[in-house]
Amino acid sequence: MFAFRVNRHRRRLLLLSLGALVLSILGMALSWSSPSIRAPLRPGLDFTGGTQIQLERRCESACPPLTVSSLQRSLAALKLPADGANPAPALAGASVQLLDGGRSLVARTPSLSPDQAQVVLQALQDQVGDTVPGGLSIDTIGPTLGSQLLQASLVSLLVSFVGISLYISFRYDRIYAALALLCLAHDVLITCGLFAWLGLLAGVEVNSLFAVALLTIAGYSVNDTVVIFDRIREKRNQLKDLPLADQADEAVISTLTRSVYTSLTTLLPLIALIFFGGSTLYWFAIALSFGILVGAWSSIGVAPTLLPVLSRR
Repeated sequence: MFAFRVNRHRRRLLLLSLGALVLSILGMALSWSSPSIRAPLRPGLDFTGGTQIQLERRCESACPPLTVSSLQRSLAALKLPADGANPAPALAGASVQLLDGGRSLVARTPSLSPDQAQVVLQALQDQVGDTVPGGLSIDTIGPTLGSQLLQASLVSLLVSFVGISLYISFRYDRIYAALALLCLAHDVLITCGLFAWLGLLAGVEVNSLFAVALLTIAGYSVNDTVVIFDRIREKRNQLKDLPLADQADEAVISTLTRSVYTSLTTLLPLIALIFFGGSTLYWFAIALSFGILVGAWSSIGVAPTLLPVLSRR
């Protein structure tokens, strides 16, 4: 068995986590200050409302080249019909993404009526050429529903955190509960930081599936941490003559194989989703995979190293 004693490398392990947290907070701060985002993470259609049009281009080998700037200019110059008494929305702020090497196109606009969406769709088809039958999707979410989805996602995260804290406080003493919540916040914050940077650098947006991923990460993180805590409590009874740091190291050594195997078996279906799940589940699988890795790290490298420090104080 690999005898890695985490408390002998406590400072390095905690500095690594601290650096990741600083980068995460910096990314969210930059995202919030960005004029095009104004939020810690770049919100998707689920939260902001609007219309999303996706097209799949029909290409034999390589698709003819397209540029995002030319597509955005053509949409900005488009004149939409009015929707009854409501004026036609301006498309100057519409966003366009080219995916899969230009084979797929995603355009996001303000909320459009069916007639307005058809005008935009025709303009896009004139630019992209032949499309795959069945490869078209038009989704519209009103701003009210978007704000409700955002509120529901935040409430669900808050309720899950409160429920977990109550359970840990009932099951363990205050130090264990504080560490479990700290590791939970550590995992969620670093995962959000990754997507803040992805939103800044690659335009990646978060949606309701990302909120589901955060809830799953929270549950996985606490489950892994509780296993370590149970083993530490066993070692404290078995190795009463050793310092708490050594007891925690023995607990980590005895559960390390289990933690690695559990994380790997959980990652295998997520890796399959990344490569074969399509664009809808791609970033959901990325968020889950990254969060599970961070959760395994915090259970092994953060909670057992902080426990002796907090217990002394």
